[in-house]
Amino acid sequence: MTKLLRLNDSAVARWTALVIVSFTMMCGYFITDVMAPLEDLLTKTPAEGGLGWTSDEYGFFSGAYGYINVFLLMLFFGGIILDKCGVRFTGVMSSALMFAGTLLKWYALDNDFGSAQIFGYPMQVALAALGFAIFGMGAEITGITVTKVIAKWFTGHEMALAMGLQVATARIGTAAALACSLPMANAMGEVSAPVLLGAGLLCVGFLSYLVYCVMDRKLDASVAAAEEQQSEENFSFGDLKYILTNKGFWLIAILCVLFYSGVFPFLKFATKLMIYKYNVDPELAGLIPAMLPFGTILLTPVFGSLYDRLGKGATLMIIGSVLLTVVHVLFALPILNAWWFAIIIMVILGIAFSLVPSAMWPSVPKIIPMKQLGSAYAIIFYIQNIGLSMVPVLIGSVIQNHSIIETAEGTTYDYTIPMSIFALFGVVSVVIATMLKRIDKKEGYNLEEPNIKK
Repeated sequence: MTKLLRLNDSAVARWTALVIVSFTMMCGYFITDVMAPLEDLLTKTPAEGGLGWTSDEYGFFSGAYGYINVFLLMLFFGGIILDKCGVRFTGVMSSALMFAGTLLKWYALDNDFGSAQIFGYPMQVALAALGFAIFGMGAEITGITVTKVIAKWFTGHEMALAMGLQVATARIGTAAALACSLPMANAMGEVSAPVLLGAGLLCVGFLSYLVYCVMDRKLDASVAAAEEQQSEENFSFGDLKYILTNKGFWLIAILCVLFYSGVFPFLKFATKLMIYKYNVDPELAGLIPAMLPFGTILLTPVFGSLYDRLGKGATLMIIGSVLLTVVHVLFALPILNAWWFAIIIMVILGIAFSLVPSAMWPSVPKIIPMKQLGSAYAIIFYIQNIGLSMVPVLIGSVIQNHSIIETAEGTTYDYTIPMSIFALFGVVSVVIATMLKRIDKKEGYNLEEPNIKK
């Protein structure tokens, strides 16, 4: 009797599915970081061509990405929806939320609301933050959905490579935002112009995900035919107990929030760091942080393929965490305040930011079964969002209260304390990654083993 093949046994089919969902995430990542290079423009006075935001207001806005996810638990519920309703419904819903939030953010930036305020913040800041929060809810739920999509299509195949390529594709969106948003805003004479471009990209990304839904339906049908059963086991709320009592899961979740808190919030302030510490021209300052995602585009798939074939997942996470610590220590030290040194440090950060995600995300399916995977990723993303929400607020407040220096030449900034905070995240990440490697030997997660089954 001829054995029926699943659709994901076809290399062409599974890589096509990856390309489609990765494009949707790439569009989302463009919006995630499109405002980072505009910080200096936002905080300049209207007379100087800016919007007159303070560093506190910018920190509040940047942290808004995770407010709904963290305080209303929407990311947690998103994971349950994902496991109960599947990747098709959840992906369409979350992609639509990204698009709607981006439109609100563009509307806020494109209009002058005068002296109107909400909860002590200018109306423009508050509405932009609300739009970013709605976008963040959609982006994070899309993120866990796409991660489960990859696990669904690539388990037993090139899963770490696939996740690495998805991350690399997403970084193209980040790199494009960091490199292009400030020149585009200056050329168009509107801070809101790059956001409107992002809204258009998200519309295309939403339509792309609808195409994926057709493929996913065919995959489920092929799995049902091959196994004469449903492709995914039914999720029950009792399954949450297994996740919440799993030591390896919690170590990965803590490592995730610490490591990402040392990267993404840093990027929100990196352009201004380049201007005031490394004396980079404001027109070019966004290009140096943009090197980070460009580096990960190349390296993340390489390290993912290494994990697939050779293993050593926990070891890769330790090395990446050490490099993160070294980077922020170098940024904190008052040495070599030159553009070329900033580039070297950013390259090292790019290596770190390739190592950890390429090993961390493919390790979760080794610890948590497929039917609970959506909820597991949702909880990790929820904890991550706590850091992504609160750290920008913390750094913005530190800069506002401890880093501003008034001189005869004008205002400048001392970034020693903010960078020291980021370095601390790296130190604790090293400790957590080392604990994960030790518990892997005890529990037998096989994090040091290859992913490809021969």
